[in-house]
Amino acid sequence: MSTAVLELTDVSKDFRGLRPLRIERLRVSAGECVAIQGVDLAMAEVFVNLTTGATLPDRGEVRVFGRPTSSIADSADWLTLLDRFGIVSDRAVLLDGLTPLQNLAVPFTLEIEPLAEAALSRVRGLAHEAGLIPTDLDKPVATLDAAARARVRLGRALALDPELILLEHPSAAVDRPGSVALARHVREVARNRSIALVALTADCAFAAEVADRIVTLDARSGRLKESRNGWGFGRWLG
Repeated sequence: MSTAVLELTDVSKDFRGLRPLRIERLRVSAGECVAIQGVDLAMAEVFVNLTTGATLPDRGEVRVFGRPTSSIADSADWLTLLDRFGIVSDRAVLLDGLTPLQNLAVPFTLEIEPLAEAALSRVRGLAHEAGLIPTDLDKPVATLDAAARARVRLGRALALDPELILLEHPSAAVDRPGSVALARHVREVARNRSIALVALTADCAFAAEVADRIVTLDARSGRLKESRNGWGFGRWLG
């Protein structure tokens, strides 16, 4: 069996929603692309916070890269762990008045206005990898469409060479053609880098294109129902 980068076992976390986030069992292997459906925006934020160790479950265990998040010793230990994740989320603030290249530089330099020459080659590489078109690179981010802004966030998520990408409803504001193109591109990036990804999405077309495996959460029980290749019929895991 391949190495797991993420394991959730009998997890429950109350976040003052209709019901707690419950996940009976989830295992994501190294290099695997998994889409999870049935998780709304609020639950997605809780899931990402649990996965990255920002919060601990009320019950159960979350293990990332082979260690339980309960073993995180202090803030320095947590920040080191956090660098192993790339997060694509609307909660990740973009600087709307700056260009995509300047936004992509934020994770590793403060010299963004103007952009430091030493960082330029690196951020152009990230822009290309994220699928941004050259004509968008010198425009303010505020003028870009939703698909291009999602790609800026993807580039930011890749900046520190993560081992696991987490995507929170990345196609929510993107039209169908853009969503499919984005999903295919994200999956290609994950394959090229040989890294795992978990996409939390309500977009069936996005899920079918981005994932090797699609699971749907039953929020009442925490069980995950699996389907493959976008088909809606599957089996209960566990």
